[in-house]
This record gives sequence, C-alpha cells and structure tokens, in this order.
Amino acid sequence: MDITLNGEPRRTDATTIAALIENEGLGQRRVAVEVNGEIVPRGRHAEHALADGDRVEIVHALGGG
Repeated sequence: MDITLNGEPRRTDATTIAALIENEGLGQRRVAVEVNGEIVPRGRHAEHALADGDRVEIVHALGGG
C-alpha cells in the first residue's frame, strides 16, 4: 500500500502501526505516532490497521544532555 510517512511518499507492506514501526527500525524506541492527524496511543499500535493513503507521522525522542 502507499502511505505518506513523515511527509514522504512510501510504499509499505506493513498492515499495522506496530509493523510499520518495526519495519522502520524503531521497535526499541519510544515513539509517538499520528495517523491522519489523530494521535494513536502506544497500547493501540498493534491493533491500529493502516490503510492506503494514510498520512503517518512517527516522532521519536532523542537523548542527550
């Protein structure tokens, strides 16, 4: 399916947010995810299905000091 990920067109075979996060190599990081302007709580990442044309934003925290 075709989605927009962080403003860039992307083709993916991920069917859920959790699968997309894993495919992007962010599985071990704390991330915030928004789909079509709506925040999706972390507890729903595995059950939230992606659809063709979705606009997904994934933001992860960077450590530092």
